[in-house]
Amino acid sequence: MVIHTLGENNSLFNRFIAEIRDVNVQNDPLRFRRNLERVGEIYAYEISKTLDFADQSVETPLGTAIASLPKDEVVVASILRAGLPLHNGLLNYFDRSENAFISAYRKHTEDGKFKINFEYISSPSIDGKVVILADPMLATGSSMELAYKAMLTKGTPKHVHIVSVIASQEGVDFIKNNLPAENTTIWNGVVDAELNTKSYIVPGCGDAGDLAFGAKLG
Repeated sequence: MVIHTLGENNSLFNRFIAEIRDVNVQNDPLRFRRNLERVGEIYAYEISKTLDFADQSVETPLGTAIASLPKDEVVVASILRAGLPLHNGLLNYFDRSENAFISAYRKHTEDGKFKINFEYISSPSIDGKVVILADPMLATGSSMELAYKAMLTKGTPKHVHIVSVIASQEGVDFIKNNLPAENTTIWNGVVDAELNTKSYIVPGCGDAGDLAFGAKLG
């Protein structure tokens, strides 16, 4: 399984990650959403390099040009609700892709633990297509695995790209051990070593869904 951590290389990408983490910048939800979107655009560009391409003729006002264009069909999928800004960034570049949405969330119990609940999926067929499955935070990896299994009810993909902005090492290891290595690629911004007792990434950035869209009840 190939794993990319873009924050290991010096680029403007790291500025966006820093602002996503920064408690002072987080006071502006518009900026927080836009930074997730910009990160998604960078991921889209990088993922596009892995697709299969074919030459096509393009008619210009003065003649014919040959362009090498992607020939893979792409489905951009995200886990609601935190994944929406990241999804928008991916879609800005994969503007001809199909889209899928998965509703999965942490259902907390009285003893302070939680389980991942899956409620809903809206998706086209993914048979033979490249699936980009996005969620800003890869904590335990359980939500991502559940979303992946939900996507498989819609067909057999050619390749799956798992996209997160901030991951824990535990989450990365979980995906490595539970998704097929031969056709899965993991894309992270940064990988933090720690999960706290509530399974939040430390230092992480907090709850991405709440920061993007406001606090929720329950």
